[in-house]
Amino acid sequence: MLRSSRTAARRGALPSPGPAPVLRRYGVGMGAQRWVTNVERLLESTPLLSPRSTPTSFRIESYGGHGGPAGVMVRGRVLDNPAPSRAAEGEGVGAAVRRSVQNFLTRELAGVPLTVEIGGTRVRTVSDDDGYFLVRASGADRLGSPWASGSVSLDGDYRGLTSGAATTTSVDVRVPGPEARIGIISDIDDTVIKTGVQRAGQMVLQTLAGSELTREAFPGAAALYRDLAAEVNPVFYVSSSPWNLHAFLSAFLEHHDFPRGPVLLRDLLGTRVGREQKHGRIREILDLHPDLRFVLIGDSGEKDPEIYADIVRSHPGRILAVYIREVRLDPGDGTVEQVAQAWAPDVPFVLAADSQAVRRHAQTLGLL
Repeated sequence: MLRSSRTAARRGALPSPGPAPVLRRYGVGMGAQRWVTNVERLLESTPLLSPRSTPTSFRIESYGGHGGPAGVMVRGRVLDNPAPSRAAEGEGVGAAVRRSVQNFLTRELAGVPLTVEIGGTRVRTVSDDDGYFLVRASGADRLGSPWASGSVSLDGDYRGLTSGAATTTSVDVRVPGPEARIGIISDIDDTVIKTGVQRAGQMVLQTLAGSELTREAFPGAAALYRDLAAEVNPVFYVSSSPWNLHAFLSAFLEHHDFPRGPVLLRDLLGTRVGREQKHGRIREILDLHPDLRFVLIGDSGEKDPEIYADIVRSHPGRILAVYIREVRLDPGDGTVEQVAQAWAPDVPFVLAADSQAVRRHAQTLGLL
């Protein structure tokens, strides 16, 4: 295990936001989740997904990692499927639909012995019943910043396969340097990418027929995130979308020039490792980066306001501001306002109509 023997470098001081109004407006469903859950359940019950004696398309899918002096977390999944293809300019809807369906037609490999190597330390683990693995090392004192490279490989023999280059994949770990002043934790659906989660039909159509080239980012979002990151501040993308969409979402963020950062998702079925809740993943980020204070960015479409309120309450002094993009079908339904009534007065809570509204307020706090 990695052990940190150095004292964490002090971050640059930030201006105190001071008292803030409980709720500010600047320029201003669960049905979709059930649909995705039902699709996953159907696909996982099909004969196409039954185990084979020897995997023919063995691959370790790395979900990357992040860490600091308090520890390093690395995630991934072991599958018997070809790697998903990348979208091509001018491709038809049929190609996009086939790719999307293939992302969900996964053949998971359980009980695979693995070795995760990062920063000169080797950690052994085994994939769970749904192919997931999760490894935590106890420090990052030997890791470079802003990104450290490692590997995940088959450890020994598995159903006729042996360890080697064909059964090894690389892993990139985000390690903030001492120059980082803040961290950014952002939702994805309806926060950076137009999804329409409250409109189940629209969400299904876009998920199946869209690609990283055709899906739309909210205007100004990428530039806002780049300016918040300022090339040194880490950005973490945390969503309740399924891990099956990890490759797509990572490619979308890259194509639209968002800052590179860990993409942390969840499985809507599966085992405990895959079904990690959003609260837990945000707390993990805060725990592994104790010297950073954070900005939280989400949307009003589902549960971000409630989740972020819990985080603010349970981590006093760690959150600089919370920004919620207004995407409700009925902005007057009172759900966000109800959360705001119990909001901590020392943390700004901004209900924003667009990225420019977030930018204007962030400038008043010295975040840009």
